[in-house]
Amino acid sequence: RRSPKPKVGGSIPSAPANFSGSRDSAAQPGQKSMSNQTVETVVSPADRFKVVLAVGAVVAGLVGFYVLSGQPAIVRLASVLVGLAAGVAIAWSSGPGQRFFAFAKDSWSEARRVVWPDRKETTQVTLIVFAFVLAMALFLWLVDKTLEWTLYDLVLGWKK
Repeated sequence: RRSPKPKVGGSIPSAPANFSGSRDSAAQPGQKSMSNQTVETVVSPADRFKVVLAVGAVVAGLVGFYVLSGQPAIVRLASVLVGLAAGVAIAWSSGPGQRFFAFAKDSWSEARRVVWPDRKETTQVTLIVFAFVLAMALFLWLVDKTLEWTLYDLVLGWKK
């Protein structure tokens, strides 16, 4: 059996939410208040341009893949990889890009802390799901045949 990790916080669905005052009382113009955190929503025009440029670089790499259809596969693959690398490099230099990469890094570290089921538990749960699906299929087939018999044979009299 797995045991939950110690000292890992969580939420209690039955516990009421605690709000101190108005939800938007701490929000400044250009910010949204979310419980006890404020999230900056202002993005500079330069950052917007960098994000658009990054997307354009990735799209250019994909377009290059199809434009270079007569070239060897390695050249076409290089076109996609160069476009993707340029897009990542440009996005890295923007504020939203840095926030995205920080979020991705935090998500990766959070996924590493999850207690994943072992092979035995995964097999057991999979077999339970298959058994439930089989039982539901049998139940729905019986309901269908019962309704068919009731409607066509008893009510309408269309015996087969």
